[in-house]
Amino acid sequence: MSDEGSAGTFEQQRRYLGSVAYRLLGSFSDAEDVLQEAWLRWCAVDQARVTDPRAYLSTVVTRLCYDLLGSARVRRESYFGEWLPEPEVSDEDSPARLAELGESVSLALLAVLEQLTPAERTAFVLHDVFAVGFDEIAHSLDRTPDATRQLASRARRRVRDLRQVADKGRRGPVDPQEHRQAVYAFAAAAAGGDLQALVAVLDPEVVWHSDGGGVVSAGARPVFGADKVSRLVIGLASKSLRPESGIAAAFTLVNGDPGLLWHEADGRVIAVTGFTVADGRITEAYTVVNPAKLTHVTRVTVTP
Repeated sequence: MSDEGSAGTFEQQRRYLGSVAYRLLGSFSDAEDVLQEAWLRWCAVDQARVTDPRAYLSTVVTRLCYDLLGSARVRRESYFGEWLPEPEVSDEDSPARLAELGESVSLALLAVLEQLTPAERTAFVLHDVFAVGFDEIAHSLDRTPDATRQLASRARRRVRDLRQVADKGRRGPVDPQEHRQAVYAFAAAAAGGDLQALVAVLDPEVVWHSDGGGVVSAGARPVFGADKVSRLVIGLASKSLRPESGIAAAFTLVNGDPGLLWHEADGRVIAVTGFTVADGRITEAYTVVNPAKLTHVTRVTVTP
């Protein structure tokens, strides 16, 4: 196959492969490194003998991610403060996009996936998010289909148990409109400095997570409870959302759910916040302010 043909075949699969890598790693920068290595391996293989390029490249990317997950865990153990996944920001929510990129994975779920073993995470993401068959996953992990099925089942139980602990028995999936309304109410209360309204939209046991990576000021540990979180948010808003600061919030989709993107007057993104919602109230908030984790987020267009 010609160089042009090789590049064309790889580019046709790039978005899908990048989506797989991101959901396995929780990092766009690591996912991009994996894609670069996958491209080099694709160029080195006899492509005329590859009957299914998508399956072949998926296996290569999966194996690279699986190897990287072990070293990534070591790096994250020495990370300053709480490590959060890099947020996926988008204003697209079409059926075609979802079919191409697999199911959305919230920041909350990605954080939970950090507690799985690399093999469990790989089996769960490939099967439950991308509907990959166990035979194909087994080939990627050098395990039997039965062993891979058990990995996915064990991961599914662990995810369910960990989410139940975090949700404290609250009800399941939330209607997108209910989620959106909670985020709107949060943003309005924060911008208006309305402590009472903010407390009203926060679950009494809300948890606020933040990730500055030691580069930008952020809490080193999660903040618990509506009283502490509301006062924290009002304090941050009073400093950041003053007219003279030029900082504003824009609504967006954060990993498929309604969230907020904070930007300066010139459109530069300085923070992204994702939320989980139950019973009309925010139960968890995940704010990423580490600049290294926002380089992939598109600059906002600001109307003069």
